[in-house]
Amino acid sequence: MNIQTATSNAQLLSQQEERESNARSYPRRIPLAIEEAEGIYITDVEGKSYIDCLAGAGTLALGHNHPVVIEAMEKVLHDRLPLHTLDLTTEVKERFVDELFASLPEGFRDRAKVQFCGPTGGDAVEAALKLAKTATGRQSILTFQGGYHGSTNGTMSISGNLAPKEKVQGLMPDTHFLPYPYDYRCPFGKGGDEGAQISATYIEQLLDDPESGILPPAAMIFETVQGEGGAIPAPIGWLKEMRRITKERGIPLIIDEVQTGIGRTGELFSFEHAGIIPDAFVLSKAIGGSLPLSMVVYDRDLDAWEPGAHIGTFRGNQMAMAAGTATLEYIKQHQLPAHAAKMGERFMRSLNEMQKQYPVIGDVRGRGLMIGIELVDTGRNPSVSGSHPGDPALASRIQKECFDRGLILEVGGRHGAVVRLLPPLTISETQVDEVLSIFRQSLQAAVSE
Repeated sequence: MNIQTATSNAQLLSQQEERESNARSYPRRIPLAIEEAEGIYITDVEGKSYIDCLAGAGTLALGHNHPVVIEAMEKVLHDRLPLHTLDLTTEVKERFVDELFASLPEGFRDRAKVQFCGPTGGDAVEAALKLAKTATGRQSILTFQGGYHGSTNGTMSISGNLAPKEKVQGLMPDTHFLPYPYDYRCPFGKGGDEGAQISATYIEQLLDDPESGILPPAAMIFETVQGEGGAIPAPIGWLKEMRRITKERGIPLIIDEVQTGIGRTGELFSFEHAGIIPDAFVLSKAIGGSLPLSMVVYDRDLDAWEPGAHIGTFRGNQMAMAAGTATLEYIKQHQLPAHAAKMGERFMRSLNEMQKQYPVIGDVRGRGLMIGIELVDTGRNPSVSGSHPGDPALASRIQKECFDRGLILEVGGRHGAVVRLLPPLTISETQVDEVLSIFRQSLQAAVSE
């Protein structure tokens, strides 16, 4: 079949299935072929319009084809600037670094260095791990249950999800998983502040125990809000404790800001909610203004690398840097982190009201515009923490009902039972209400099946 003759979603999806890897994922749950996109809306090849609350898994901070992003890209092309420079510098690159460093919290910006990486967040996480191991001379990595950091061999090793690991041998050794404070399904059966404090106490005592079996760590890494793990926000007090614990013991703290960064949670960087400064953090997704770009920003004390210690052909994506500069400027000028916090609160108020009406909504949580709705099977007995088992079938039905009504969202979390909302930061109150209306209709339809 020739692509020029394809006029339906089914035709293009069939062609994609025939030619692409079995590893493809989103088309299985979101069966459409996109024709056009603008702002929060996309249109498929059959002319149907959808509200996009996936937004490139958080990549499209300003939505699709925002004018300031398009203008930045067009200027690069008009001025005949280089598109590919390896790690050679340009004025475009230096302006991007200026804007990035000016965005950092005081106390970090004057000590910051940046390593540009390959085009995915996973490569930047790999780089951060290598940096910490090089700087400390150690090898153990502390990571957390439920975390997600990428799908490379190394990043998969430090991610919680078991399914991708089952058929892959030789994962990175000396990786140690710690309990993340998941309020609804507390690993200690307590939840709330008590559960978070037990987690912090456990970790601190573990690190001081000469019989723990864990060698002095090269780094600790986590997301302040677990994304693929189900939009689980770590309590602010716990984040402060992790910074204290690691700092007192000379353990570099790496925060994965790939999905949380650039305004998503209501602050420009999610660690700012806790008023802490990590030793390193990783950026990708939104930082490239919708184009591939990733990097590690870190304290200069860690800069023990030799030349060429971490390389990558596409670390000099000039158009992404131009788009990223424009995106950062726009986000700050228009106070989009504060807007994200406000729109997040609007979502949460309505979703909490729905939870009262629909007991199958076990938990509503998130930070800013990173929201998770956990669906549960109320017909099965609750766990020791009082939470019912997740209901992935219901979550999938809700996703399909939403899709049929013109709303695109994703599922994730434990057993795939969490419906996730990741709309552009530019979403309006009217659009929030439209999303909520479709979700309520879809929930009712899915529950009635």
